Amino acid sequence: MKSPVKRTSRDIRTANRYEVLRQIIAESPTSRPDLAAATGLSLATVASLVGELLDLRMITEVGFEDSAGGRPRGLVAVNASGGALIGVDIAETYVRVELFDLGLNVLVRAMEEMRPGEGLPEQVVGHVATAVGSVVAQAGIEGARVLGVGVSVPGQVDRSTGIAEYAPNWDWHDVPLLDMLSEVIAYPLYLDNPLRASAVAELWFGAARGHSDAVVVNLGTGVGAGLIIDGALHRGVSNSAGEWGHTTLILDGRLCHCGNHGCVETYVGAPGIMLNLRELSPRSTLLHPGDQTATVDALTRGVAKGDPVAMKVVRDTAGYLGAGISDLVNLFNPEVVVLSSWVAKKLGEPLLNEVRAAVQRHALKRPFAATEIVLSPIPTDPVCLGAATFALEGALQSVGQRNVKRATPARSRTAPPS
Repeated sequence: MKSPVKRTSRDIRTANRYEVLRQIIAESPTSRPDLAAATGLSLATVASLVGELLDLRMITEVGFEDSAGGRPRGLVAVNASGGALIGVDIAETYVRVELFDLGLNVLVRAMEEMRPGEGLPEQVVGHVATAVGSVVAQAGIEGARVLGVGVSVPGQVDRSTGIAEYAPNWDWHDVPLLDMLSEVIAYPLYLDNPLRASAVAELWFGAARGHSDAVVVNLGTGVGAGLIIDGALHRGVSNSAGEWGHTTLILDGRLCHCGNHGCVETYVGAPGIMLNLRELSPRSTLLHPGDQTATVDALTRGVAKGDPVAMKVVRDTAGYLGAGISDLVNLFNPEVVVLSSWVAKKLGEPLLNEVRAAVQRHALKRPFAATEIVLSPIPTDPVCLGAATFALEGALQSVGQRNVKRATPARSRTAPPS
């Protein structure tokens, strides 16, 4: 039986520092009393943490606001120029990298296309190194200003060791990805997966902001669900929560890369959508064999033009998706379900409308009535944005451990606060 993780006072202070900075980023400018109210921390604790963040030049004093019947309140705001963060979104068909200021505003971005057959770890690492080098060069910043690089990779990840334990679409097993990346990237590195990254992005800046319970459904080549429970990211005991794409939708259905049959992903991921189209109309001009992006683009244009085949494929896909999401609604009773990632963005409102109708058919009435189903409103790549927050967590943890001897380098052994 695994022993429970004991949180030290330093861990708690690091988590509190992170939460205060998160609130400042979200609500700049803001006052110390407002931060205390938002975080539930005492005013004395907030004042101390704000002092630390000021010393680190992550935030700055920006003046005062009137206080009814009292002294004017000092206001603080994020110091956007106090450092840079990099978010990396590794997907099956591309590597996208974005460089952010400390306010998590995108400054520059770069993308590397990955052709079929380029899924070897060494090839992926090469694409990441190229794209990270590109954004740093484009931004024209000194390397010392990069506080960290958050890396999202599909599949199951051990973020404490930096190992990509299992990525079924590439057949990766126990790949020491962070150690490999550290050979070509000089900045601190922090590893997780897109389910967690997109969920955090929605919690900070998107449709889950202000909600205690939310599910963020990632629709890309792979499929999964990021979970927000009681206002916090839910990881599960082995950082594996949210692998909803590998739950069974059709008994003895399509073979999945994970080795099982009938998984949700095989019907609503991009390859599954291509198969939906192929089964309906094998000779359709909408089908681009071997190119899932081109096929989804063609379906999007077809729906806009009223093409009956495109509309039927989107309707069928939404039917599968709605049945799967109804399980999430019944299980987690969330306030909001967010459709995220590139397939959801491309298919947009037509997919959303069909999904809502399908969920209503399958979900229990009471939890469905309490759940809003929406598209992600984040204009940039939510996975890059969420990955950058992991780098921010890591940077704050490093501050808390500055005077503590570590058994392993920060680049490959990270465990930021949840």
